[in-house]
Amino acid sequence: MKTPKSGSIYNKTRLFLVGKARDLNDRNVFGHVTLIAFFAWIGLGSDGLSSSCYGPEEAFRTLGKYHDMAIFVAIAIVITILIISTSYSQIIKLFPSGGGGYKVATKLLSPKLGMISGCSLLIDYTLTISLSVAAGIDAMFSFIPMPYHFLKFPLMFVGIGLLILLNMRGVKESVFSLMPIFILFVLTHIILILYAGLSSAANVPVVVHNSVSTFQDASKSMGVFAVIAILLKSYSMGAGTYTGLEAVSNSLPILKAPRVKTGLLTMKYMAISLSITVLGLMLAYSLFHVQASEHKTLNAVLLENVTKNWGGFGIPFVIITLFSEATLLFIAAQTGFLDGPRVMANMANDRWFPKKLAVLSDRLVTQNGVLTMGLSAIFILAISGGKVKIMIVLYSINVFITFALSQAGMVRHWWIERKKEKHWLRSILINGIGLILTTFILISVISVKFKEGGWVTILITTSLVLLVSRIRKHYNYSDKLVQRLDNKMIKYVENLYVTGEHKSDEISPYRPEFGTAVVCVNEYNGLGIEAFLKITEEFKEYKNFIFLDIGIVDAGNFKGNEEMDNLKKHVQANLNMYKKLANHYGFFADTYYSIGTDVADEVKDISKIIKSKYPYAIFFTGQFIFPRPSAFTRMLHNQTQYAIHNRLAHKGFIMVMIPVRYYKHDV
Repeated sequence: MKTPKSGSIYNKTRLFLVGKARDLNDRNVFGHVTLIAFFAWIGLGSDGLSSSCYGPEEAFRTLGKYHDMAIFVAIAIVITILIISTSYSQIIKLFPSGGGGYKVATKLLSPKLGMISGCSLLIDYTLTISLSVAAGIDAMFSFIPMPYHFLKFPLMFVGIGLLILLNMRGVKESVFSLMPIFILFVLTHIILILYAGLSSAANVPVVVHNSVSTFQDASKSMGVFAVIAILLKSYSMGAGTYTGLEAVSNSLPILKAPRVKTGLLTMKYMAISLSITVLGLMLAYSLFHVQASEHKTLNAVLLENVTKNWGGFGIPFVIITLFSEATLLFIAAQTGFLDGPRVMANMANDRWFPKKLAVLSDRLVTQNGVLTMGLSAIFILAISGGKVKIMIVLYSINVFITFALSQAGMVRHWWIERKKEKHWLRSILINGIGLILTTFILISVISVKFKEGGWVTILITTSLVLLVSRIRKHYNYSDKLVQRLDNKMIKYVENLYVTGEHKSDEISPYRPEFGTAVVCVNEYNGLGIEAFLKITEEFKEYKNFIFLDIGIVDAGNFKGNEEMDNLKKHVQANLNMYKKLANHYGFFADTYYSIGTDVADEVKDISKIIKSKYPYAIFFTGQFIFPRPSAFTRMLHNQTQYAIHNRLAHKGFIMVMIPVRYYKHDV
């Protein structure tokens, strides 16, 4: 699709805000929209690193008076990070085209479990956006006087609006614009952790000794199992630390080729940076004897303790570091905007969501998915009043549903493939441990958060599952109708070739005295064949046929130049079959095609070329007429023919729709 040349205010504004359309014919276009590992770490790792602002704190606070044992919990969290990241590295290798937890559960368990995994991820990503923005705004306003705090709630909506706009421009653009904040966070926390560790290195043995002695004393007074229960609760309450680790496996299509290698490297960056940050912060809490404060985060207390002897450099460093945490919390929403639309597009291609959610904009982003995620997050903000305490109760439950299903799928895969895979035992052990850990955390988080409001998350997820099940049921029904027509019409044409019925001895050249029909088709299917046959029967003056097909580039096939070349070959092959059919009747036939993201816009552009060569041509297209059409069917079917009609009408061209009816008894 070309950038609009119209000087309208809408087009000028859109060009300024979103940018000009990308050229699909540019062989380097994938390099412009994909990320190297470092930038992928920034775009996808912000969710994980931002969780270090609250995950370790939640685990530390849960220990209460036994916080001396925090080092045990920290080590357990780091081991879990490494196990989950290693297991997702195996998923990246097994599913190099992406899809993450949704694809794993779909392919290795069942489509319905895959759907549940996908729905869980979408709710989690929606909460990631709303919670991250709300927490970031809250943190920023901790530096602002109370009289201005009435602006917090409106600014949350503005923040989501800005992120929507950034992501409408493209993946790279959104990541580049947020990169300085991410780097600032990393640098300040490296300085904090290194200084805390090096300046108090002599006290590390003391911390270890205190941890062991506290464990022993508590075991004597309460029993070993009671102490283990406290540690396990603390461990499970730090569950928010792991959110975001699944992001790379979902987003492989936006990574630079070779995607698997880039994905694995990104996964290492995320796991190592998160592990060091979590372990460093929790060790620093113990080294500097940080005490929980009602009005300050543990990181803020830690910073004050660490920098109290820094003189004039202390206060600026504290402010800069806390500002980096606040802003990183805000941009952690980026993971939801990158991965949510990707999961939604995968589910749309599998018919769980409306197909329009897999459509790409002219900037080659899943625009409808970005808008859906943004509006959903705004809805969550509205009903929660922007209260972080409310949203955090809903958070982190769903991601562990996906974690557990992914690990179960991988365990099943390695067991089935154990005779073929040389290292199956090592792989099944990794995923098996991951399954045990994530299932334990899931059960723990649900049991702790359920009465506090976690049931709302389960209710919302269940509602989404029921909705997408209804959508899939309709698509299955309509697919049966379409398949029946395809089989019927293709069989009819094959019989024509065998029997020689309607066969002409010679092919007519183009004759302008006869009518010229431009038939807009999509694939070589029953609808296109039926439309052609009805034109020959009801508009007998038409002896010239132009077949026009648009190869649609969507989230499912936008993966590389090879896929684009295959799409072009596929479209040309379909058009040649239509041309063969028209030649069988003795008619003149010509073909035109284009590759793009919007059928109607591509038809409008190519129609000018066709009309310049065939000035009296009339456009035709087949239109499905479903039994009992409703608002629901109109929502699920993109009404492309009407969009084409509107575009051509604006150009002054005539278009005729050929109705093709379906009835229930056709299934």
